Parts: sequence; C-alpha cells; structure tokens
Amino acid sequence: MRILMFGANGQVARETVALAAAQGRDLVALDRTQADIADAEAVARAIAEVKPDIVFNGAAYTAVDKAEGDPAAAERGNATGPAVLAAACAKAGIPLVHISTDYVFDGTKTGAYVESDPIAPLGVYGGTKAAGEAAVRAATERHVILRTSWVYGAHGANFLKTMLRLAGDRDRLTIVADQRGCPTATRDIAEALFAVADAVAAGTVRYGTYHFAGTGATTWHGFASEIIAHAARHTGRTPDVAAITTADYPTPAQRPANSELDSSLFEQTFRYRAAPWQTRAGEVVDTLLAP
Repeated sequence: MRILMFGANGQVARETVALAAAQGRDLVALDRTQADIADAEAVARAIAEVKPDIVFNGAAYTAVDKAEGDPAAAERGNATGPAVLAAACAKAGIPLVHISTDYVFDGTKTGAYVESDPIAPLGVYGGTKAAGEAAVRAATERHVILRTSWVYGAHGANFLKTMLRLAGDRDRLTIVADQRGCPTATRDIAEALFAVADAVAAGTVRYGTYHFAGTGATTWHGFASEIIAHAARHTGRTPDVAAITTADYPTPAQRPANSELDSSLFEQTFRYRAAPWQTRAGEVVDTLLAP
C-alpha cells in the first residue's frame, strides 16, 4: 500500500515517516513548499504523481494563541486545506485520514468525551478545526477523522520538550493544574494511522470520526511532574513543580478545562490502543536525554 502524507514538517508526520521506514512501509511525505493543502492544483498534482492508495493529512495550523489574532491563516490551514484535500481524494477515489483535535469541545463535560458528544469550540483554533472536520465529511464518505490531544514526541516543538528545557534552566516551574487531558505520543498516533491504513488494505475499514489519545489522563502539572522525575535519572536535576490555576496563567486563547478523550471505539474498530502516557513520556525523555 502506497501512502501519501501532507504536512511533512509537523511532529506527527516526522514520527510517521520514521516509523514507516522502520516498518518498511511505502510512504511519501510532502511539506507545504511541495504541496500546500489549500492549493487545489498542488494537491491534485501530488496525488497524480505519487498515485497513493490512501492519504494522511498531518498538515494544520496549530498555533492556538496566534490563531486568535490571525484567523485567516488558521482558516486556510485548518478548514480550507482539509476541504481541498478531501475533494481531491474523493475525485481520485482514495480514502483520507485527517487528524483533528480535542479543541472542538468546550471542556465542560465531567467525564471523557466520546465521538457523539456535541462540539462547542472555544476559540479560533478549535472553530477552524471543527470546520475542517465538517468539510471532510461533506466532501468524501471515505474518511477517518482522528481527534487527538496533548500531542508530544521527540520531533518538533511540544510541551514535553519545553519542560525539559525549562528544567535545565530553572529551580522552580509553575504549571497549570486545573486542565485535564490525555497526553498522546506521536509514536502512538503514527501507529494509529497505520492501523487505519491496514484496515483499508484489508477491506475491513469502518469510516467515520474516532477519538485516539494516550491511555490515561492527567493535568498539565501531573504531566510536567512525570517528565521532570524521569529526566532527573539523566540530569540529576529536580526543580520544584508548583501547581497554579488557569487564571494564574492567562493566554489569548481559552483552553478546554477537560480534554479527556474516550478512545475505546477506535480500539474496538482498529485493534490498536495507545500505550499508557507515562510509558511513552519516559521513552521520549530517554530518547532525548540518553547519551
């Protein structure tokens, strides 16, 4: 099976490319300079040249706070782009796997969100991602939308890498403790993408919207504490991690207080479950800090 992935510079795409190489999969990844997903001609040309059996969309505008001041850029990357890409996939008769986000929810639910829960994005980023989901559904029936959350890994900028950097410079960190979610490793997202591709190849795929996130939930404070405790095995540094509230750390964009996603439907359908977030976080820390 030949896979075409857009958004090659993103942290998920870089992990997916590395895993594809390790597993001997046929994957071609293109960055924005090679094919902007909002450019219909560029997308059509890429599909015609690569001739994929399935397309992964890892391209997105992910600067949550900046989106509040630049909604046009967020709209292009998160709504227009997926609409163009889905239409091109429909025309070519190939399925699309599109990565979305927990930010389509407002975070007011008490328990974990399931796929049927009503969406209510709080800001520009979540609103444009919700619009992108709707555009994909409208353009092609042969789609799988994966909503994920709190993404981190060895590639690109993310919370885990920020914590390692700060822990190397400071003796005290203040981290928000009243937002809850499921830290999700890029390794697990890459595995999930391939699980969908394998189901397409086997003819057993069930198209639709799914939640896929790391196993287990925590707060940003809990996530940071785990990262720093594991890093101490390499660095010997144990800075204090102090809990603060969202109100203590105001940002341009409002974050959902609860981003916990129930991934059981994906596991039942595609037979893959993400590792416990603590396990994956430790693996990434080891990858980044081990000699």
